[in-house]
Amino acid sequence: MKLRTRINLYTMVAFLLLIVVMNGTIYFTFSQMMVKNELERAVDDADKTVRGMTDIETSAFLRAFMPVNGMLRIVKENGEVDTASTSPKQQELRKLSGKYFPTDVQQIVKGNNERYTFVSYPVVLQNGEIANLQILESLSKTEQTIKTLRLILIIITLISILPVFYSTSVLSNFIIKPLANLIRTMKEIRESGKYKQIELPKQSKDELYEAGLSFNEMIQQLQENYERQEQFVSNASHELRTPLTVIESYASLVKRRGKDQPELLDEAIEAIHSEALRMKDLTEQLLLLAKNDKKWKIEQTNVNVTKIIQQSAQSFQAAFKREVICELENDVFMETDEQKFKQLLYIFIENAYKYSEDEITIRLTAKENIEIEINDRGIGIPKEDIPHLFDRFYRVDKARARKTGGFGLGLALAQEIAKALHAILSIESVVGIGTQVKITFKVDVQKAIK
Repeated sequence: MKLRTRINLYTMVAFLLLIVVMNGTIYFTFSQMMVKNELERAVDDADKTVRGMTDIETSAFLRAFMPVNGMLRIVKENGEVDTASTSPKQQELRKLSGKYFPTDVQQIVKGNNERYTFVSYPVVLQNGEIANLQILESLSKTEQTIKTLRLILIIITLISILPVFYSTSVLSNFIIKPLANLIRTMKEIRESGKYKQIELPKQSKDELYEAGLSFNEMIQQLQENYERQEQFVSNASHELRTPLTVIESYASLVKRRGKDQPELLDEAIEAIHSEALRMKDLTEQLLLLAKNDKKWKIEQTNVNVTKIIQQSAQSFQAAFKREVICELENDVFMETDEQKFKQLLYIFIENAYKYSEDEITIRLTAKENIEIEINDRGIGIPKEDIPHLFDRFYRVDKARARKTGGFGLGLALAQEIAKALHAILSIESVVGIGTQVKITFKVDVQKAIK
């Protein structure tokens, strides 16, 4: 059975039970009150009758105080009915046997298929004999009123089925609609493979709203995890391409001429070993980049900046057959993480290679700060795109059309590495002329130059 059907059924049964109990209570309470009132009225009539007893003849007295729809009689101590006066419609009451009561009696009795109020008072007759003055009065009119009330309550109960059915339908729709929306959204997500959130009413703060809010938060978290996974895969493929290319190039070179040229073999082994270490560190850093709750692991050592730039340029030049011009100062040192510094250089050198055809220039200056400039004479970057270059997956349109275009992740990763190394990145570019990337390390230059 569907939830909507169960809600409709259970709610309707509950409402109907409530209406039946409420109407039954009204009927029982009202009927009891009416009968009680009639009995109290009969007691009042009996009091008046007793007070009205005089020396007049008993039969005349009974006729004078006879109830409109009942009987007034005198019953002796032996239970014999002495005198009785009965209304024309209640002549059957004369057949009722008499009974003497030594005390006052007030009750409801049955006789002749009817109910009557019965009141009995001890009295002293004219001859000094003790007897009962008994009054019986029919409750037929009261019973008719009670029957009318019962019929009205039954009709009201039957009529209330329609609004109850309608209200239960409205209630089930109110409850089921957010759940149906939730189910529909989950089916759409499963069929399309795209994450989607449900719309939530702003004015509602009930449990259904909380459920929808929790669902949206879960979907957002799943989407973020999925995007983080995609970012990791894209970052890995983007960043591992260059070291793999360098290793492949040197391996091919060693395979062709390594046996005949020992110096080339040494250079290749050193380059391959260096790239293998960089790939190992790169893989670890990509894993960290994919997790927002972990920080970069920085291992600072005294690094020869000049030598690292020379080695990087040499490796890149050998791998990609592109001239890299280095304008460097002699032996500039600083405290930094060597592998991450190399990774930062490779990102910008590779970008210069991809988006230009001429030589690449790397300039190192150490005056107030240590500054590394990487210049290319390529296609350049439009001015309006420069503020967004470090956004993940952001790509300039002209670069996107190139066969060598990346995934828009290299500069985002470079920004993360630069922050970890406490370096400042800046980019200046002119379309059609080229691009200059500046990496600035604010360190004590006097200690940096040896």
